[in-house]
Amino acid sequence: MTDRIPSGPLDPQPTPVVVQAIPAVFVLLWSTGWVMAKYADLYADPLTFLVLRYSAASLLFVLFCLASGARWPSSRVIALRAVVSGMFLHGFYLAALFWAIGQGVPAALSGIIAGLQPLMTAAVAPMMVGERLRPAQMLGLCLGFVGIAIAVFPKVLAIDPGATPIHLLPVLVNIAGMASVTYGTLYQKRHLQQSDIRTTAALQYVGALIVTVPLALMLEDLRVEWRFELFAALAWAVLGLSMGAIALLLYLIRRGQVSRAASLIYLVPPLAAFQAWALFDEPITALMMLGTAVAVLGVYLTNRGRA
Repeated sequence: MTDRIPSGPLDPQPTPVVVQAIPAVFVLLWSTGWVMAKYADLYADPLTFLVLRYSAASLLFVLFCLASGARWPSSRVIALRAVVSGMFLHGFYLAALFWAIGQGVPAALSGIIAGLQPLMTAAVAPMMVGERLRPAQMLGLCLGFVGIAIAVFPKVLAIDPGATPIHLLPVLVNIAGMASVTYGTLYQKRHLQQSDIRTTAALQYVGALIVTVPLALMLEDLRVEWRFELFAALAWAVLGLSMGAIALLLYLIRRGQVSRAASLIYLVPPLAAFQAWALFDEPITALMMLGTAVAVLGVYLTNRGRA
């Protein structure tokens, strides 16, 4: 049986086949963010690149909303809530993640921390949006985290012993970023269910800019190398991730359980590892493949039989 979920205003009505494909497309698009970030870091400081990305995404979303006749919020309160959700869902989250990695937190450890987000979402969702999880779904969430840990643990072991030790503050900031996207997801689910997805996304990137611009000015030299490679990375970050993947994520949050949408993040690090192998010749181990299989099982259990 499938749940009947009411449509929000001006929501598109895709066919059943398209609906079934949306989670897979979202995971594939979102997983490219790790490779794109590694590539873009060669030509711009991380937070500075995020400012460019958010600026272009907000402008394009506004133009898209005007062209498609999207409905803007009917009150300042709703508009402010969209901005606030963007501050947590995009601004604080990616700023914390990018800064922590820049301060020496290994990408593998950052991936494990990100893998905790669905568990936090599942724990907090009953209090914020009244969702309930069955025992099999809780088992799926735990298996998802175990799979991610198995997939990325070899990279943690491969850290150069002579490298600078990882300090506690960047790790805590990374954890705070994971908590931020968790809160932003639930805030979106609770306060913006009936708002137009298109205008919500546009206002969310305004919120992301409110957070990221001051941080970039305080923490970076605003380094940008205006080359074709930078524009290529920026184009994919804006069109593929900020517009394509985020629109799908907002759709998943709107149409399904918050925990179900969050559990899909489990598949991102393993896919990113495969892409890094294909593009940057990074090795793939048997443990990575095993971790991917466990994560897939966890996502299946979490998505099966929603309470």
